[in-house]
Amino acid sequence: MVTIKEFRESLRGGLIEPQDKEYDEARKVYNAMISKHPQMIARCMDVADVIQSVNFARENNILLSIRSGGHNAGGLGICENGLVIDLSLMKYTRIDLQEKTIVVGGGCTWGDVDHATHAFGMATPSGIISTTGVGGLTTGGGIGYLTRKYGLSIDNLRSVDMVLADGSFVVANKNQNQDLFWAVRGGGGNFGVVTSFTFKLNPVSMVYGGPILYELTEAEAVMKWYRELIKDAPDDLNGFFAFLTVPPVAPFPEHLHLKKMCGIVWAYTGPMENAEETFKPIRAFKTPALDFVGPIPQPALQSMFDGLYPTGLQWYWRADFVKELSDEAITAHIKFGNELPTMHSTMHLYPINGAASRFSNTDTPWAYRDATWAMVIVGVDPDPANKEKITTWTKQYWEAVHPYSAGGAYVNFMMDEGEERVKATYRENYERLVKIKNKYDLNNLFRVNQNIKPHAEM
Repeated sequence: MVTIKEFRESLRGGLIEPQDKEYDEARKVYNAMISKHPQMIARCMDVADVIQSVNFARENNILLSIRSGGHNAGGLGICENGLVIDLSLMKYTRIDLQEKTIVVGGGCTWGDVDHATHAFGMATPSGIISTTGVGGLTTGGGIGYLTRKYGLSIDNLRSVDMVLADGSFVVANKNQNQDLFWAVRGGGGNFGVVTSFTFKLNPVSMVYGGPILYELTEAEAVMKWYRELIKDAPDDLNGFFAFLTVPPVAPFPEHLHLKKMCGIVWAYTGPMENAEETFKPIRAFKTPALDFVGPIPQPALQSMFDGLYPTGLQWYWRADFVKELSDEAITAHIKFGNELPTMHSTMHLYPINGAASRFSNTDTPWAYRDATWAMVIVGVDPDPANKEKITTWTKQYWEAVHPYSAGGAYVNFMMDEGEERVKATYRENYERLVKIKNKYDLNNLFRVNQNIKPHAEM
């Protein structure tokens, strides 16, 4: 049996324990509402470090979690009194211009990817905050500005390198370990540690995007107009609806500071010469209170909200997939949109139609290809004293609109909500995921996640 001392000496990246001065900083995750105290944090520098860590956790029956960017809603990249495999040192990218692909280390953020790809006028679908980890977002699905044009992140994933529960290293793609490759494209961290990803790259450089904001009194008209527009919009046009409070900072005009509003954050990826024409009917619909839409580099749009949502805020999340935005649902949304409890709290409706909808519900574990939006409600604030306020608002908002939803939710937007919620999210794909879990992780070593339990009734 390997001792902790031997384990520490075997790691190139290092091992952090509670007595170490960097421990408190190392255990922090994006959501400050999560405060867990792991026994050890393995800073993995390479695949060998990951193998050593997986073997140590398995042989010593230690609870194990995997952290890439640490952005997970429920703080599932960290665990209590266990071992954290921290991939943040595994930051590297390699672009193959001939194949139009990028290899991405398991510790990269989407900002790292955007930096590498933008120089070549290319991108792959990611999220809307550039500090988000590639690993967590991708294995959960991957929604973002490019979803309607190029699909989810998993739709652009070509291969993964993984360390399995038995410590073995495998490659999974369409030709090797196909069942595992299917499972990691939406099944989360249930099947092993993904140490690198290979993505298809798409031609994206400058986009035409940004927010258009409207008075909250116009929310009903905006939502009804938006629900029809986005259903039939060309793939080049993406836009997510939001209730928000305007931050009291430049470049927002002072008369809008701290005002509750609604709006749509747009991203047009078509030919730039067609952008103004594409937005003519959008601008003709209603005169907005603010229009910040224009030409912008894709990485700048991707990182636009990084400063507003730094690490260390208190977060409470609830989410659903939505097929239809009914009049009744809009009424419920507007009630809670008027009651945003803090400046950072918000509700987003992310469109997941267009290119993302042209896969079947069983092509990947993502089982809601027939939905129109992934909705997320987040109560957010820097002050722990407001924890109850933001949590109560989020829960009540979700309970009011959930009856109008399609059922499950995007796993990256879920807190620790229980097994039935996980089953509802994977629908008919759940049993197939269980079979793959039985094959690759029968003892459920990888269980600090939206867990797919082995040995379930088949």
